[in-house]
Amino acid sequence: MSPKSSPAPSSTLDRIVAQARRDAEQREKGYRERALKMYPWVCGRCSREFTRANLVELTVHHRNHNHDDNPADGSNWELLCVYCHDNEHSRYGDHTGVAANRAEDQVAAATANPFAGLKDLLKR
Repeated sequence: MSPKSSPAPSSTLDRIVAQARRDAEQREKGYRERALKMYPWVCGRCSREFTRANLVELTVHHRNHNHDDNPADGSNWELLCVYCHDNEHSRYGDHTGVAANRAEDQVAAATANPFAGLKDLLKR
């Protein structure tokens, strides 16, 4: 049998709790948390309502597609469900001709040379 692990010392536990609180404060400063406090938890396109149980499916969309443009008043943000958000970005890519660099969209370069032995064949 394996020996029972001893409980964490209080100093380690205090460090873990302090780090968790710092992480929570840092997250609250992010634009997603600010947008979730500012706007109702409803998708701006399909009007699907969200609760704490499914809030991870609600995303913040930047209207001008610039993720560095995060004004304090939230004028560049829009809450969209993951499906509407994906649809919005694919429509934007279709409109501008700039598509996301997804792995399934990238095609490997051709390495075969169909004319490799042609010179030898022509000499005969």
